[in-house]
Amino acid sequence: MLHTARNELPAKRGLRAQVFAALGDPTRLTLVTKLCGGPPCSISKLTQDTKLTRQAVTKHLQVLAQAHIVSSTRAGRETRFAFNPAPIEDIKKYLQIVSAQWDDALSRPRTFVER
Repeated sequence: MLHTARNELPAKRGLRAQVFAALGDPTRLTLVTKLCGGPPCSISKLTQDTKLTRQAVTKHLQVLAQAHIVSSTRAGRETRFAFNPAPIEDIKKYLQIVSAQWDDALSRPRTFVER
């Protein structure tokens, strides 16, 4: 059976919506960029060179964690956050499927007109 975006499970759709929503915020996108470029970071490290408070960064990281884009581990008194590429890879595959469907849908009228 050909996989289409229409026949996916509702839970999968909900998680993808969370990922899109989490990445739709410029601050969260900046945090993801910082995290995917290196080792796990603490909140203090993530707030360096920004005008954000630790509480603001914490709230953004919570949204990213709910979407499974980041994970956290405790090291003594410090929590370190790491990038998890799996949700982004899933979104990439999903967009490839949707793109192929759009290409197919757009080619049908062209084929009809060219007859």
